[in-house]
Amino acid sequence: MKPEKKTKKNRISNVIFGLIFFAGFSILIYPMISAVYYDYEASNEVNDFNKEVELLSDQQIKARIDKAKAYNQSLTGNEALHDAYSKAQEQEGQREYAKMLEVHEKIGHVEIPAIHQDIPLFAGTTERVLQQGLGHLENTSLPVGGKNTHSIITGHRGLPDKKLFTDLDKMKIGDMIYVHNIQGILAYKVERIKVIKPDDFRDLKIKKGTDRLTLLTCTPYMINSHRLIVTGHRVPYTPEATSHQSTQEPWWYKFLYVYKNYLIGIGLSIVIYLLYRYFKKYRKKKVNR
Repeated sequence: MKPEKKTKKNRISNVIFGLIFFAGFSILIYPMISAVYYDYEASNEVNDFNKEVELLSDQQIKARIDKAKAYNQSLTGNEALHDAYSKAQEQEGQREYAKMLEVHEKIGHVEIPAIHQDIPLFAGTTERVLQQGLGHLENTSLPVGGKNTHSIITGHRGLPDKKLFTDLDKMKIGDMIYVHNIQGILAYKVERIKVIKPDDFRDLKIKKGTDRLTLLTCTPYMINSHRLIVTGHRVPYTPEATSHQSTQEPWWYKFLYVYKNYLIGIGLSIVIYLLYRYFKKYRKKKVNR
C-alpha cells in the first residue's frame, strides 16, 4: 500500500474513532452536567424562597401558619382539639390545602446534611412537582410542626439529571433533617429507617401527641417495588448544629461525594483514550523499525 493511501486511511480511522469517543464521552458526562445545573437551579430556588419570606410581615406569616395548623387539625380526627381553631378556619385550610404556605409555588425547602442535599419543597406529588424537587404528600400534615402531626415528603431517586433522594438509603439513625418554612426551621432527628410495601400505610399515620416527619422514596433502586421511609421526631432547632454540619466538610469533598460515580466514569474514559493513543503510537513505531 502506498504511504499516502495508508496515511489517508489512518486519518479517516482517527476521525471515526474521535467522533465515536466524543459521542460516548458526551453521553457519559451529560448526567453530571445536568446534575450540577440542577443543583445550581435548586440553590437559586432556595435562596429565592428565603428572600421572599423576608418580605412577609409577622402578621401575614401568623395568619398563614394558623391556616396550615387548622388544616393539620382537620386530619387528626380529634374533636377535643377543635377549640383552638374555628370550623370555618378548618374548612378554609382544607380548601386552600398548602396555598397558605406557598411563596413562588414553593412551600419551603428540606435540608439533609448527611447526604449533602438542600431541595425545594412543593405542594402535591404530581410528576411535574417531583421533577422539580420534593413533594408534600396530600392528606398528610403540612410541615409546620405541632403535636398530632406527621408530614410525609416524597422524592424521586435515580433520576439521570438530579440526585434528590438517590442517597436516602445512606442515612443513619440520629441524622438530622431540617425543614425550612415561612415561619422558620423545624429540626427532626431520624429514629427509624424502614422498607415497606406501597400499600402499607401503618408507619405513615399520625401518632397521638407526637410531631414527626417522614421522607419517602421508591426502592430498590431502578426496581421500585417497595418504599423506603426515613422517619424523624421533632427536636429543638439549634443554629450552631446546622452551621457545624454544613461547614465541617469543604465544598470539594461534597462535590466528590455527590458526583463520584460520574467522575469515575469520566476518568475511566480518559484512561481508555490515552491507552488507545499510546498503543497506537507504539505499534506505529514498531512497524516503522
